[in-house]
Amino acid sequence: MDAPSPLPADAAAIHAAMPTLDTHVDIPWPDTPDPRHETVRQVDFPKMAAGGLKAVVFIAYTPQGPRTPEGHAAAGERAEAMLRAIRATAEGGPQRLVTTPEELERAHAEGAPAVLLAVENGNAMGHDLSRLRLWRELGACYVTVTHDGHNDLSDAARPRADLGDGPSLHGGLSELGRQAIAEMNRVGLMVDVSHIARTSFYQAAELSRAPVVATHACCAALRPHPRNLDDAQLDVLRDTGGLLQVTAVPAFLRAPGEDGKFKASVADMADHVQHAVNRIGLEHVGLSSDFDGGGGVEGWRHAGETAGLTAELLRRGFDAAALRLLWSGNFLRVWRATAALAG
Repeated sequence: MDAPSPLPADAAAIHAAMPTLDTHVDIPWPDTPDPRHETVRQVDFPKMAAGGLKAVVFIAYTPQGPRTPEGHAAAGERAEAMLRAIRATAEGGPQRLVTTPEELERAHAEGAPAVLLAVENGNAMGHDLSRLRLWRELGACYVTVTHDGHNDLSDAARPRADLGDGPSLHGGLSELGRQAIAEMNRVGLMVDVSHIARTSFYQAAELSRAPVVATHACCAALRPHPRNLDDAQLDVLRDTGGLLQVTAVPAFLRAPGEDGKFKASVADMADHVQHAVNRIGLEHVGLSSDFDGGGGVEGWRHAGETAGLTAELLRRGFDAAALRLLWSGNFLRVWRATAALAG
């Protein structure tokens, strides 16, 4: 791991005290290096310690496949195996499994690195709503409704022609998807709208009794892209108490250069953060990386460089109080609101 560039003393002190949370980090599967040791992954516990990243939501991701009983069963088995594997990484060291907002705050207060869990792609639920409660019992804090490709819950922002997808399958959410959102509210799972189609986004924001969150997306006003949220969508997040977690995926942050490559930096991330804050207010914006899933920009290429993003946001005029909201406070607000409605 390359040593991160040194920060000014004041920026380093602010970052060291910051309750930093990265809300979307993938894990390699099935050959997953143990993050308790230095690895080739962008996020492991040594890199988190070096970069002052205090907490991470590790993702049980399942790619979209055939919408068949066999396909759903395989996806569900994979998601649950991944959740159990993530839980196991919290054992045998200072790191701690966190399943509630209160546990996250306690881990930070006690200086313990925190491991959180989530499921990406509701396809793994199949047609069995009881799986949502199981995932919550295993520790998941949110479910991303779709990935790339329509599933039986919802249309996706990026259809999969190789799976036979047309532009739309359900016209937004299916009836099953509506039931799934109601059940997620009931069991205390946040609704992640990162990959869903715009029609589904508006329906989910209206249907969910708890605020929705886009855990890894950027602003379409700065970079038109199917995975980014336009200003009208941002306005809905503001009006419903929701949240956009600006993410470090180069293709979401800026257009490719003449060489066809996406070169992005923490400055580009800060541009998107500033746009969202100006549009909908500080309390509706946060930060994520999508590390080990396509994320990584100059200045924040891995967890060991997390302080680089803090430094850039400080340079842009965000103070320590604002950074606390961006790094975890706003996500905790949505999580608490979701937990309060459960039961």
